Amino acid sequence: KTKGIEKSVWVEFIQLALEVKPLNLGQGFPDFAAPENVRNALSRVCNDEQNVLLNQYTRGFGHPRLVTALSKLYSQELERPIDAMNEVLVTAGAYESLFVAIMGLVNPGDEVIIIEPFFDCYPPQVKMAGGVPVFVPLRPKKCGGVTSSADWVLDPAELSAAFSSKTKAIVVNTPNNPVGKVFSRAELEMIADLCKKHNVVAIMDEVYEWMTYTGEQHIRMANLPGIWERTVTIGSAGKTFSVTGWKIGWTIGPKNLLAGPKVVHQHSVYTCTTPVQEAVALGFEEELARRDTPECYFKSLPAE
Repeated sequence: KTKGIEKSVWVEFIQLALEVKPLNLGQGFPDFAAPENVRNALSRVCNDEQNVLLNQYTRGFGHPRLVTALSKLYSQELERPIDAMNEVLVTAGAYESLFVAIMGLVNPGDEVIIIEPFFDCYPPQVKMAGGVPVFVPLRPKKCGGVTSSADWVLDPAELSAAFSSKTKAIVVNTPNNPVGKVFSRAELEMIADLCKKHNVVAIMDEVYEWMTYTGEQHIRMANLPGIWERTVTIGSAGKTFSVTGWKIGWTIGPKNLLAGPKVVHQHSVYTCTTPVQEAVALGFEEELARRDTPECYFKSLPAE
């Protein structure tokens, strides 16, 4: 099952960095302090003498305070009520969200479309589920002169040809790592139309959802007409609050699409770190209270 997928570029980069101590451009983690309010929240939670249970196990599918905060945030973002207990799954980072989504939704022989270039874990996770990766590249629409990530686009005919009766899912990363491309509404509508036509699930890796330059708008696939029912959206506390070492992620989606991923999660990780989830929840509560102000971290981080 694992033959051919043993190597990881991140494992190699980290080992080399430990050996030769270079300027490590391998992993994308911040070299600045996380927001003070979030760091202080974790300190308070770990030392809370009034609620000692915050250092013990919590609900397997997500700490109640955190899933409640996520449901409030994404009810606003997705313009629909999100059921905290049924439509939110908290995981050990977005990496696990991707893993349980693919393992829980993809059956042996299913094809999964992956847009190139891609985050390196997508193909091995599809293969571990018994699926078959099908690659469709972003191609430059112009060469020479000044170019940007927006100049890398999908060829509509090439994308359409990748869909078939065997296609179970498509993985879309927007804003994209490594290109930085923010998929336009028209591009996402094209993908959504093909998903609806072929009964395909859209696995949306949106961990960089708050990191867009002024003038760029992050469009959420789940907001488009008629696609919520076949979309799972993945987010990350590490990217949202610049705390990559905390390893808390989440998946938002319809109850039926989260059923399989929840089974995989409960029989592997089962539950995530309670105090970290509580601290992330406190961070979200504070940001929601100042959501429309320049001080909100969702706005100040990309501005900086």
